Amino acid sequence: MTPAELALLLSSIALGVAGQFFLKSGALKLGRVEASNAISHVLSILTVPDLLIGLACYGLGAVVYILVLTRVKLSVVGPTVALSYVFSVLLGYFVFKETIPGLRLVGLGLIVAGVILVVWQPK
Repeated sequence: MTPAELALLLSSIALGVAGQFFLKSGALKLGRVEASNAISHVLSILTVPDLLIGLACYGLGAVVYILVLTRVKLSVVGPTVALSYVFSVLLGYFVFKETIPGLRLVGLGLIVAGVILVVWQPK
């Protein structure tokens, strides 16, 4: 994978994580959805800027991902996108003050190790 391809891939991942951040932020502003308020909440999605930004990030991330797929093997790109899980957990911890249990940290370490093994190109 060339540096330009890696930059595209990381941009796609970053846009996906940004989308998750804005969707979570918007969801917190929207409030808890119950059966009694589901329809009004679905309609309210269009009025919460964070949710619209999150959806736009996901859309742009998908376009960038398609560009990556034109240049890099799916067998490399697909597993590498798993890094978004790592960044999402870190975002949850640092921004939304969510806890990270030890077992989850082990899982994140395994994801990072797996991505390294998938991307690694021995010389």
